[in-house]
Amino acid sequence: MPHTPRRAIVTGAGSGIGARIADAFVRRGDTVWGCDLGGDARETDSGVTMRECDISDRSAARSFVAEAVSAMGGLDVLVDNVGIGGPTAPIEDISAADWRRVLAVNLDGTFWITQAAAPALTESGRGAIVVMSSLAGRVGYPQRLAYATSKWGLVGFAKTLALELGPSDVTVNAVLPGAVAGERMDQVLAGRARASGRTLAQEREAALANQSLQRFVTAEEVADLVAFLTSDAARSISGQAFPIDGDSKGA
Repeated sequence: MPHTPRRAIVTGAGSGIGARIADAFVRRGDTVWGCDLGGDARETDSGVTMRECDISDRSAARSFVAEAVSAMGGLDVLVDNVGIGGPTAPIEDISAADWRRVLAVNLDGTFWITQAAAPALTESGRGAIVVMSSLAGRVGYPQRLAYATSKWGLVGFAKTLALELGPSDVTVNAVLPGAVAGERMDQVLAGRARASGRTLAQEREAALANQSLQRFVTAEEVADLVAFLTSDAARSISGQAFPIDGDSKGA
């Protein structure tokens, strides 16, 4: 099916999954604005227009969306990708500051960006939102209470928003990656090793033991799924939560 170019915003587009999603959009002919913490306003080598933005700050989030929509002349796609992992610790050791920071970025930030983008998406006539949840948004995740709470919340956010925006022909879906190869997964495994007293190699083996496919998901595979969900071929898919985790049975 021929692709109709989109105007897209991708949060957390500076690295990892977000960068791969933004690059995939550019390759198919989309105009893409991305935001992340750190770095100057710039255009990446692949052609993504980047801005620095702390999405947990409502004013900053609204300003970024307004600038992007004005520059692109509208908005067709929003990928709510920004998220932080937070502490790896039992409930009694999680500080109030750590708890609030995870929810402020993962839930509040997603809300601020999406609220600001919703009017332009409803005017698009082919709007699509993808919310990045996690395997931790469908199973329990010991020692990662703040993160799991936020990711379960994002699934509810996506499903509810699908009902609200469906009459305006805006699709809303959640994507739930499992263990994704890369720096963040290395940090997660290191945190688990510190908490459990096991070696990093043992934690890696334990992570793969939970899934049928004996390899970690790649960021490119997640980007391909997001690209499909925001394409013409997926215009009738909404309100769904899509795991991409090698058939994982637990976090």
